[in-house]
Amino acid sequence: MPGTSRMPVSLRESFNNVKKRRPPNNPLQVVNLDLIRNIVFFFFLLRWTRRVLWKLKGRGLFGTFAELYTETRRILYGYFLRAPGVRTQVRKQIDEALTKMQGKLVPANATRYLTLPKEGWTEEAIRKELDTLASMDHTRWEDGYVSGAVYHGEDELLKLQTEAYGKFTVANPIHPDVFPGVRKMEAEIVAMVLSLFNAPPGAAGVSTIGGTESILMACLAARQKAYAERGITEPEMILPETAHTAFRKAGEYFKIKVHLVACPAPNYQVDVRRVSRLINSNTVLLVGSAPNFPHGIIDDISALSKLALKRRLPLHVDCCLGSFLVPFLEKAGFETTPFDFRLKGLTTISCDTHKYGFAPKGNSTLLYRTQEHRAYQYFVDPSWSGGVYASPGMAGSRPGALIAACWTSLMSIGEAGYLQACEQIVGTTKKIADRIRDSPALAAELEILGNPLVSVLAFQARNLDVYDIADGMSAKGWHLNALQNPPAIHVAVTLPITKVWERLASDLEEVVEAEREKERVRAVEGKKAKGKATAGDAAALYGVAGSLPNKSIVVDLAKGFLDLCYKA
Repeated sequence: MPGTSRMPVSLRESFNNVKKRRPPNNPLQVVNLDLIRNIVFFFFLLRWTRRVLWKLKGRGLFGTFAELYTETRRILYGYFLRAPGVRTQVRKQIDEALTKMQGKLVPANATRYLTLPKEGWTEEAIRKELDTLASMDHTRWEDGYVSGAVYHGEDELLKLQTEAYGKFTVANPIHPDVFPGVRKMEAEIVAMVLSLFNAPPGAAGVSTIGGTESILMACLAARQKAYAERGITEPEMILPETAHTAFRKAGEYFKIKVHLVACPAPNYQVDVRRVSRLINSNTVLLVGSAPNFPHGIIDDISALSKLALKRRLPLHVDCCLGSFLVPFLEKAGFETTPFDFRLKGLTTISCDTHKYGFAPKGNSTLLYRTQEHRAYQYFVDPSWSGGVYASPGMAGSRPGALIAACWTSLMSIGEAGYLQACEQIVGTTKKIADRIRDSPALAAELEILGNPLVSVLAFQARNLDVYDIADGMSAKGWHLNALQNPPAIHVAVTLPITKVWERLASDLEEVVEAEREKERVRAVEGKKAKGKATAGDAAALYGVAGSLPNKSIVVDLAKGFLDLCYKA
């Protein structure tokens, strides 16, 4: 524009550059932001460096790479299963398997009641229908054909339990002032079990509705204790890979990271040295079993106790399965090993009264070395509009009738009765083990896992498919437990089994001989690879599951099974 002076271009650019380089009005602002950014990055780096070091310390270099390889393989196989075409075929096979399950679980010809009857039934009609339901086709646990599952204390005790249940049908321990008798019985049950496990003065306990709740509460109390006393916000626990899966459930429910430790052959006990290597500042609980469910092996609880004392950590011993057998092993003259509160590092024990205590299902106990530790499992809400609320465990209302039936069982059987039951059950377990070792047909093919001291006996096959053996026993009416990692079968001996164990052993011999003959025929005909076309349920499920790097198919099958359990 005429008469207007303009700044030369080069000078204007220089001026703008100076403006850009001009420091901000508050130089501390930049310093503070940089400092905060650096601090955040430092703590992020420190956190992940610490985790990497813990991993290397706990698993070692090769173990860490092995875990990384396994996890990578699992993820990649999961993507493969979700690929178009593959996903359709997988879904088709799952649906076929669930349809087969439905045929067994949900009888097609049964009368179904999907709405309330217009008028209530007569007592005679209800009793008739109850008889029909009780006699539905099932594995004959009454005749001793079921491994574990039903821990029966004989008919006379069952009648007495039923009478006790009837007297307290409406009782609820959440109202101890309304039902003082139930409160008294529950406290006495806990006291009796504490005495059985040599609890020290000041020890305490609670009753629960089963072993899973006992384990859940032990894990929750350990987490809460670590948070209150050490400020742990990322809790971790270390357990044997054979520990009951309820510990893994607790990890998922309560956000506790789970470290599994191998239980290698030949003793199948947890490797205590590996447990020690995995301990870090976030560890809130160590775990051992007495015995474990899969193989019936008691972990080296003494070594775990020493480690827990040294590292000042809680140690939980899962004695749900050993329950009222393990405390009587020594008195019955059987081999035993330390497992209870006489070990100073042991802080909590779970014990199922509804297993070898012969109480009705829905009874268990959780024992604490101190009352202070027990308080960490309590829930208290002082400000609820419904009033001050306090409960000792997961449930609010609980069936007082089950507590009455449990108390009745303990008082009826007594120490002499449990000692006799231990002699029968553990004695029978040892007879079955001796038969497997001494029988030419069984000794050549079956191998007992570890040194089981209580009521569970697990064995694997040397040359045959052990799941084919399981299916063969199922065809003869037996309900045994199929295991994995390694593939095996176990028998959990109960009082009914003590009466028919010889039949079990002879049937096992017949099945093993039959499977060996099938293998010989397949080898001669060159059809060994094609021989599993008609695999039974156990062989089909565990044979496939064991070969999959990603278990999502098995998870879908299991969820479908649970859905079927609620199909009317």
